[in-house]
Amino acid sequence: MSDEIKTIGVLTSGGDAPGMNAAIRAVVRKSIARGVKVKGIKKGYMGLLNEEIIDMDSHSVSDVIQRGGTILGTARCKEFTTEEGQKKGAEVCRKYGIDGVVVIGGDGSYRGAQALSKQGINTIGIPGTIDLDISCTDYTIGFDTAVNTAMEAIDKVRDTSSSHERCSIIEVMGRNAGYIALWCGVANGAEDILLPEKYDFNEQNIINNIINNRKRGKTHHLIINAEGIGHSTSMARRIEAATGIETRATILGYMQRGGSPTCKDRYYASIMGAYAADILCDGKTNRVVALKHGEFTDYDIDEALAMQKDIPDYEYEVSRLLSSSSKVI
Repeated sequence: MSDEIKTIGVLTSGGDAPGMNAAIRAVVRKSIARGVKVKGIKKGYMGLLNEEIIDMDSHSVSDVIQRGGTILGTARCKEFTTEEGQKKGAEVCRKYGIDGVVVIGGDGSYRGAQALSKQGINTIGIPGTIDLDISCTDYTIGFDTAVNTAMEAIDKVRDTSSSHERCSIIEVMGRNAGYIALWCGVANGAEDILLPEKYDFNEQNIINNIINNRKRGKTHHLIINAEGIGHSTSMARRIEAATGIETRATILGYMQRGGSPTCKDRYYASIMGAYAADILCDGKTNRVVALKHGEFTDYDIDEALAMQKDIPDYEYEVSRLLSSSSKVI
């Protein structure tokens, strides 16, 4: 651990998320305010290994807070999962005089930060993922924007589904986590919500819900399907064959990653970015920033990665209760 931090590197890794630019901006400006230089590492860990490193100042992050994506770029990097790649990354940091690195990304990015820390590089992680699947924090950068983007798109699909008296299956992102599906299922008034954490793959229950609802006079049926379950198109074909009701699948896809971040994503990302710069300058390392019980805090990366996260039982039961279906899957 270095006695004094003179230069901080910042990178974004894994999937991009709206609000990452706000976090970058805060890291840069807070570090400069503390008398520390900042270098931007482009394209995540791949850019680190390829020495795609630039000097950053306050002007470098002007007019970026409202932009989606990440101005530093991001990429997957298999080489950095190897010990050889991790040693090379640490050597590059030393070559450029980088005393500490702020990593903005998901749990895979945290593992990279953890590896850098073991190679003697001070590291701080910031949760940047639309999936909301990092256990130690109640908030991740980009989730709020993504779930609002999905909600608005589902409202539009529901309008045409109602007009044509269809069943609609709408697939949302989230990898193996069902948080976007859960939130949209409740917010969009879905009849069925399919979550990787809860779904029993009994498709007949869904078919029965659709048939029973149609008998009760409901003219359309909305199913929110999480990415971790997937296969929405083939599911739609099977449901249509079983019910005789026109069924269409819509996969929202990467539109959920894009767009101008919401106020919440801009604000929280800014506070997290500043917090990360502060604790790095204060001598902390191998930590991740988190929002827990309404307060900003930090955890040891090893501890954070060992935590487990699941859909809260109460929230899931509420989603079942609020559904107009006789039984929510």
